[in-house]
Amino acid sequence: MDHSGREAGQRRQRLTPDQRRGQIFDCAQRLFAQRPYEDVSATDIAAAAGVARGLVNHYFGNKRELYLEVVRLNSTVPEVAVAALPEGTLQERIDASVTWFLDTLAATGGTWLGLGSGGMGRDPDVERILIEAENLSVERLMEAMGLAGRATGQEEVRAMMRVYVQLARSGAREWLLRKTLSRAQVHSLLAGTLLVVVRDAAAAI
Repeated sequence: MDHSGREAGQRRQRLTPDQRRGQIFDCAQRLFAQRPYEDVSATDIAAAAGVARGLVNHYFGNKRELYLEVVRLNSTVPEVAVAALPEGTLQERIDASVTWFLDTLAATGGTWLGLGSGGMGRDPDVERILIEAENLSVERLMEAMGLAGRATGQEEVRAMMRVYVQLARSGAREWLLRKTLSRAQVHSLLAGTLLVVVRDAAAAI
């Protein structure tokens, strides 16, 4: 009875391929947030996930490809984040947007925030991912703020949003990496600036 119960428990704990892939990804994300890229090996990732090293290669190819996937997903604003914003005032949507951004960074450790200052940050594939992620973030932010689909001034508004996205990244870096600002201070800075951009600067175009 006990033996069959243990076997049933093991069957219940068996993960699907998607679940196993997600488990490996989550462990890699945590390790890359804690240590430099060069100090994390595929063996480390496999050990943290409790799987054979070969499974890391099976699902992601190699450590580099897994790292690029971590950067891609962590630096891109998903469509669901916009869809989940509350229907309410502009201020409420801005507060919800900034809260989501900071929550996500806190959960992932801000893996991508330190890129661009050397090491893997100078890798052309990393730079391409970050540029694509920034462009997509601008479009998602414009959608979230009700600025998409304007008949005039679209490029000017998009340029303003690019500037804001850079500010958001810099503010988050001060909070998570340099520890010079608190989360509350960064939230106030980003929410206040976005309100001015949307309500005043963009509206004036």
